[in-house]
Amino acid sequence: MESGSVRVGVLSLHSSKETKAILNAVEDLGHHGEWIRQENTAIEIDSEGVHLEPDVDVIANRLLLSNTGHPSEELGLATTYESLRPMLNKPQATLTALHKFATGVKLADAGVPVPDALLALDNRRLNEGRGEFGEEVVYKTAIGTHGGGTWKIGPDETVNPRVGNRQAFLQKLIERDGEHHRDLRVYVVGDRIIGAMNRYAPENDWRTNVALGGDVEDASDRLPDEVIEMATEAADVVGLDYAGVDLIEGEDGWFVLEVNPTAGFRGLYKASNVSPAPYIAQLAIELGGGEVDEERVADLSATLDDSRPASMPPEAEQVRNEAVSIGYTEEVLVSGTSGSQTVIAKSDTGAARTSIDTGLAAEIGAGPIKSITRVRSGSSKSSRSRPVVDLVVGVSGNQHTVTASIEDRSHMDYALLLGRDILENYQVDVRRRAEAEDYDPDKEEEEEEEL
Repeated sequence: MESGSVRVGVLSLHSSKETKAILNAVEDLGHHGEWIRQENTAIEIDSEGVHLEPDVDVIANRLLLSNTGHPSEELGLATTYESLRPMLNKPQATLTALHKFATGVKLADAGVPVPDALLALDNRRLNEGRGEFGEEVVYKTAIGTHGGGTWKIGPDETVNPRVGNRQAFLQKLIERDGEHHRDLRVYVVGDRIIGAMNRYAPENDWRTNVALGGDVEDASDRLPDEVIEMATEAADVVGLDYAGVDLIEGEDGWFVLEVNPTAGFRGLYKASNVSPAPYIAQLAIELGGGEVDEERVADLSATLDDSRPASMPPEAEQVRNEAVSIGYTEEVLVSGTSGSQTVIAKSDTGAARTSIDTGLAAEIGAGPIKSITRVRSGSSKSSRSRPVVDLVVGVSGNQHTVTASIEDRSHMDYALLLGRDILENYQVDVRRRAEAEDYDPDKEEEEEEEL
């Protein structure tokens, strides 16, 4: 490694295009990157101290805590690294940002405008406070990602303090009359704004997440001074070195909705042709005592290079841990906005999307309907339309927020069908079954395919 070169580690246990882009930018800026992940990571304590494998000078934390079933384990890993090396997006800051209500409290206490909200551990108190938010209110889990675990609730719908095993809260719905629902994401790195985009909700939905099909529009060159100040202050108050700050404009001005420590790059690049990766790489290199060419950073930001980086470790030679195995039928906990039920679900690898019976959906408060999808039976050329809703499904100790289709399954044995949106995380053992007492092996439904 050349003299003066900084070794930048990116802590990311998942395969991420954003991590690849940061590591490629580190190399393109003349320094050395290391992807800290399962295949190459070890920390050893001996009589001479603590030793890191791979050894690095500085770490950029990109752990996706909202997607893991064990965030405390990964927070502990990040805390271990933070005690040894300088780190961007430190564990305490990412923990605050992970919990949406904790983020709101932190921002409100610092005087940053956020929507009115209510978190209550008691069912009675939460529903008593429902009337303070008007005809419609946002109901969301405190931990979630890509718009999952977020509902728009009408005046007559009751809610629970928890959805599955996650705390939930109420938040004022901020909208401007007569306008297509949108919000604004501003990407902050250090003390500068890298870019911004308006995010528009897809048809038949009100959520603006790019992962849900929302459209984007460049807003980098026309940000109000108020928004620039709010976005940079929000990231600073939460304690993040880089973040995607989501804001929304209502009749009473601008509000910060969320501060995301692992915001994706693709939506912003699609809208503005600017990648945050070189700027994050620059921040890490400079934190490690290195230098970069500012013009080179700007040139690199015009391309989102998420190709396989040279620092990506080869597959481990030892046998990797196999995915958790579940049965052809499995006992699961399914949750909506007003309740949860334990049911026997069938695994269907031929279905792209999980589906739920109309009656069960009504009992747990799965809804409101967000959009319409079309499915086709395996033996038919015709297709049918089905409404879709958000569900939280607990499987084998893990929790999944999915957008499920609703159908009348009263004539079938299983009120819940697990699709590939959940099964991709598991291995299905078709020999293993958890059967309901009234199961009829001669009555099997026909698999259907989403179009």
